[in-house]
Amino acid sequence: MEIYLILLLDVINGTASLFLLCLGLAIIFGMMKIINLAHGEFIMLGAYATVISTNAGINIWIAMLLIAPLFVGLVGLLIERCLIRFLYGRLVDSMLATWGLSLLIIGIVTTVFGNTIQGVPTPLGGFSIGSYRSSYYTLFLLAMALVMMAIVYGVMRHTRLGLIARATMQNPAMANTLGINPARVYMGTFAAGAAVTGLAGGLLAPVSGITPVMGGAYVAKAFITVVGGGAAMLSGTLSASTLFGSLNQIGAYFTTPVYGEVIVFTAAIVLIRLLPQGISGRFLKGNL
Repeated sequence: MEIYLILLLDVINGTASLFLLCLGLAIIFGMMKIINLAHGEFIMLGAYATVISTNAGINIWIAMLLIAPLFVGLVGLLIERCLIRFLYGRLVDSMLATWGLSLLIIGIVTTVFGNTIQGVPTPLGGFSIGSYRSSYYTLFLLAMALVMMAIVYGVMRHTRLGLIARATMQNPAMANTLGINPARVYMGTFAAGAAVTGLAGGLLAPVSGITPVMGGAYVAKAFITVVGGGAAMLSGTLSASTLFGSLNQIGAYFTTPVYGEVIVFTAAIVLIRLLPQGISGRFLKGNL
């Protein structure tokens, strides 16, 4: 019985972590149709912001929950103003530009910090289930995933800012006619997506090895999750994260972590082939 509880906790951890990793991308790609291949590097910057802040004596919770999203949000704002704002509506150009941007960020971070693996201690400690041990941090990641989902839903559905953002993404010409500046909305949305991604990087810093190239391990999985989820930013990302996160953890438990990844990518290919508009396009139409 204990082993099934541990497996359940692993599934919860995989699903929550994948949702957090994908939420910022869902905001940028799902709403703005910008293919940001530097998404993994935004995660990496959030992790490094957490490490540097913690090593400087700042409380790890402040580093993860405040400094990481603020820093990456500011980086995203700068990138949007200097690069992304010239690429709206140009998918191929945005892919090439953000791919080059990812290489630039990796080069800068490698030059500054080297290729050594860094990390921060996992807070909260652990607990026992029979002869097995798990970490309370797993439950904290689940709580953060639920909190972020509630915040994004509340902002997008029940605030004026969310209404303006959704209206601008759907019809920028009409929004401009009504006195809304689409450029500012795009800028704010991209910065918000970057900040959410930075938060994910900060939250994953205690449970992953931090290197300049760590983003490459996340970007492909994040994209297939967002694409597999479909157009609905929250419900689509949540459903795809649950599916792929569960398959990954269960597959890794019964085989190996490598085969777990293979199972996820195989399932993504089958899902996109059967449901080209994603899970939300087939089952969750009209949801946010």
